[in-house]
Amino acid sequence: CSAAAAAKVAQRRRLAEDARGPPSPPGSQRAVLYVHWPYCEKRCSYCNFNKYIPRGVDEAAVRRCLVTEAQTLLRLSGVRRVESVFFGGGTPSLASPHTVAAVLEAVAQATHLPADSEVTLEANPTSAPGSRLAAFKAAGVNRLSVGLQSLDDTELQLLGRTHSASDALQTLAEARRLFPGRVSVDLMLVGLPAQQVGPWLGQLRELLRHCDDHVSLYQLSLERGTALFTQVQQGTLPAPDPELAAEMYQEGRAVLREAGFRQYEVSNFARNGALSTHNWTYWQCGQYLGVGPGAHGRFVPQGAGSHTREARIQTLEPDNWMKEVMLFGHGTRKRVPLGELELLEEVLAMGLRTDVGITHQHWQQFEPPLTLWDVFGTSREVKMLLEQGLLLLDHRGLRCSWEGLAVLDSLLLDLLSQLQDTWWQRTPSPGPGG
Repeated sequence: CSAAAAAKVAQRRRLAEDARGPPSPPGSQRAVLYVHWPYCEKRCSYCNFNKYIPRGVDEAAVRRCLVTEAQTLLRLSGVRRVESVFFGGGTPSLASPHTVAAVLEAVAQATHLPADSEVTLEANPTSAPGSRLAAFKAAGVNRLSVGLQSLDDTELQLLGRTHSASDALQTLAEARRLFPGRVSVDLMLVGLPAQQVGPWLGQLRELLRHCDDHVSLYQLSLERGTALFTQVQQGTLPAPDPELAAEMYQEGRAVLREAGFRQYEVSNFARNGALSTHNWTYWQCGQYLGVGPGAHGRFVPQGAGSHTREARIQTLEPDNWMKEVMLFGHGTRKRVPLGELELLEEVLAMGLRTDVGITHQHWQQFEPPLTLWDVFGTSREVKMLLEQGLLLLDHRGLRCSWEGLAVLDSLLLDLLSQLQDTWWQRTPSPGPGG
């Protein structure tokens, strides 16, 4: 049976890890791995992700291609240590546990995958009964992200979800039993026509009675090409109200703070230290390899002799992606080398999403010709943001205040513009502590 096979593969992986335990390599040889499973039971009304409704998928062939592409990209990147693996989608809980175990074994054989590294699987309530979750655990998964979205059955139907609120709570209870302290739940801030702040906060408080130590609050965005977008365009549904969504977000984060959660990133809240180490790598601009149809990556292809970080996107459509992997070992469709300024823009935009922001040491890791003081220390716009209490620039670095995190998008316009201006007129000068 698939669960037994997956457990065997996972055991072989653990033996491979135990045999290999090198000292921690430098940052340029470390990365996290994202694996995209593109298939779903049905398409949700709000979703424009790269996903497909399976019609007789040959899972063994998909599995071989995921394994091959992971091996190829690890070789190209020269990565010697993978710090976390995230199976996203699509609905990766529709994949067999054997597929998950095979990818993890391939990674453990090609590089060092520490036994305690975070291995997350996204799960939908309807495709993840308890027995299946137990099989994923045996395959090597040690953290779950449950796509709950709402605890209101009418909203779930509008969003095109296949589960009910009671399905979601049942899956959540099973997940917590199997992965105590390592279950994340997503709740959507919809700003839907019939939604009101009070009832939505009621959902959040209900969720807090059942959830574990990690909650993600996501705002619904209307994406062209989705059923929801079409309904709004045709006037059969009123458009979501951004002001309502903003109020829900502000009230929601206050409720989570009272419940002992740290808002460690714009959309993510954790207590008892249960941060997602995988996503933290994205926000810290660490290297990540993207495996699977449409997956994104950011890494230096050192194995191919390059010293420049590249943004990479894999071929979107699964059948074409598989053909390319079988021909070339990987399905990379687009490679864009990142210049020095582009990299610093990413460091700024991603780092400010977190409550820690960008420390001076973190900024210097990217070998910029300018310190944070050089860029922001004398700017009038930045001085105003500091005076308004939205931003902090001090001996630790640059970060948003609690109030600033809620309006980060508007702050970034000024800050990115300041970085670009300073970059083009640069004559670095020492600033206080710089």
